[in-house]
Amino acid sequence: MLETVVKPNAPVPGPEEQKEKVDSPFREALRSFKKNKLAIIGTLIILLFIILALLAPLIRPEGYNHQLLADRLKPPSSAHWFGTDDFGRDILTRILYGARISLWVGFVSVVGAIVAGTFLGILAGYYGKTVDMIISRIFDIMLAFPSILLAIAIVAILGPSLQNALIAIATVNVPNFGRLVRSKVLSLKEEEFIVAARAIGMRDARILFYHILPNSLAPIIVQGTLSIATAILDAAALGFLGLGAQPPQPEWGRMLSDSREYITNAPWTVLFPGLAIGLTVLGFNLFGDGMRDALDPRMKK
Repeated sequence: MLETVVKPNAPVPGPEEQKEKVDSPFREALRSFKKNKLAIIGTLIILLFIILALLAPLIRPEGYNHQLLADRLKPPSSAHWFGTDDFGRDILTRILYGARISLWVGFVSVVGAIVAGTFLGILAGYYGKTVDMIISRIFDIMLAFPSILLAIAIVAILGPSLQNALIAIATVNVPNFGRLVRSKVLSLKEEEFIVAARAIGMRDARILFYHILPNSLAPIIVQGTLSIATAILDAAALGFLGLGAQPPQPEWGRMLSDSREYITNAPWTVLFPGLAIGLTVLGFNLFGDGMRDALDPRMKK
């Protein structure tokens, strides 16, 4: 007579164990981001410049416009790590204060472009027809011009200043976010949960801001992080042309422009502001690539 051997039932995992097994999208993206070494390096570069910009008054309390003509065009030394410019101003001090301007322009202009572009993209994608045609043609016209030329034209109309440069940079970035959000909305509005929301009589505003917008945030965040680097470059270009920050503001592009004639006999006046621009842009590009790899499902294996 065969005996039936009954194996004991496997223990049922508790709620905490089940919660650990099912990761939220945020935790999964964070884990993927941490594995990307280049993204971590980019994050550290960005944090370094942010910290230096915030602590600039403590690190260099004399201010960015402190002039000492006796120290004019001094090479790097223990007294002036990055040397001095043609007015005897410490270049390191001006780079630290210039980080405030460049980061502020980059963040604020991109946030403004995100707000305007997202609003227009949602309207174009959700309502379609005439609204979509008008908004899309405006985007096409703006994208027909190189972004820096369009920014120069806007600043030329408004007048050269840091605020007008910020407005110009935000304006030229609006179509990028608008078209991105429009394409996302076009795919989302045909999903079953959106159709169901319309069927139960939910208002358009609630559908847009409670259902469509949250599901469009991932590509917006990725594009935003990458656009900050472009905005910093555009701000430096406008400053170099004399259309952005005005003297004595220590904007990096303006510093390069003021030091052009000393590039042969005082190359440090050009080298260090250029390195600051390059490192900041590199940091945001590496960070943006890491965000794209972490948030974009198409980049995952």
